[in-house]
Amino acid sequence: MNKLRNITYIDLFCGIGGFRIALDNFGAKCLFSSDFDKDCQKIYELNFKEKPHGDITKVDIKLIPMHDILTAGFPCQPFSISGKQGGFEDTRGTLFFDIAKIIKIKKPKIVLLENVANFAKHDDGKTLNTVKKVIKDLNYNFFYKILNASDFGIPQSRKRTYMIGIKKSHNNSEFIFPKPIGKDVKLLDFLENKIDLNSRVFKKKKLLKKKEVSKNNSLFNFLPNKPVRLGIVNKGGQGDRVYDPIGHAITLSAYGGGTGSKTGLYLINNKIRKLLPRECANISGFPKNFKLSDNPNVSYKQFGNTVVVNVIQHILIELKNQKFL
Repeated sequence: MNKLRNITYIDLFCGIGGFRIALDNFGAKCLFSSDFDKDCQKIYELNFKEKPHGDITKVDIKLIPMHDILTAGFPCQPFSISGKQGGFEDTRGTLFFDIAKIIKIKKPKIVLLENVANFAKHDDGKTLNTVKKVIKDLNYNFFYKILNASDFGIPQSRKRTYMIGIKKSHNNSEFIFPKPIGKDVKLLDFLENKIDLNSRVFKKKKLLKKKEVSKNNSLFNFLPNKPVRLGIVNKGGQGDRVYDPIGHAITLSAYGGGTGSKTGLYLINNKIRKLLPRECANISGFPKNFKLSDNPNVSYKQFGNTVVVNVIQHILIELKNQKFL
């Protein structure tokens, strides 16, 4: 597809390239990428033949080319419910201001940011208002909305705050975020057909029998495009809840614990297991030919942090349809 054939962009806090896949699929051209994480740099280079620059605070802005779109999934830990929620008082939170410096000098048409769902209400909305004020002071209109990947053809309940800055000189109209596409999908259809039960993924207690589940729910509560919880193992903490693959996966996590750490547990072929790294890629919108880390734990962390490709693509489609690009 060539919807954005003449569009250029930079990929800040690029992770393993979720934004890039979405933009490249539409024919846009990446001019610069940056991420501090060495494991992400390795996977990004493996897939895109380009090693991202490192610490953005140390990059000379003069070396960053002029571009049409700036994307950034800047660190979410300072704003996450699971973190200490230090916000801009946290060193990582201040990285937003490094993005602002680049915007001020390079003046892209569009700024596309992503963060955790809690970002919108962190510190009683003060954090979001700070971002809004900074973006607006740079002569951009500012729009935001919490979108769930489950609404865009991906079987993962993953809510994230998407923020868009549109240069005022370009178009002063209201931006309307994409609406749910109304497509029912199942985790079951995104699972791998062949799995190696001796894989290092399935360590002790990671592959359980159905009888080990304490039932606390049933399928009569099933709702399309939602996780379907069957029961629990152990004490039923976040990583010890068991779901049916006819529903959606829970949110992939970079740091979650429990028996099904980072992915949750699922009853698949009468066995209870966590998802494979490749299955995490599948429910994040990554293509089958995307190369993963040899270390499953690294992959789990990366997909716990990544943007979902499908959501970004639907945002880009709306930006194009509404003539902002």
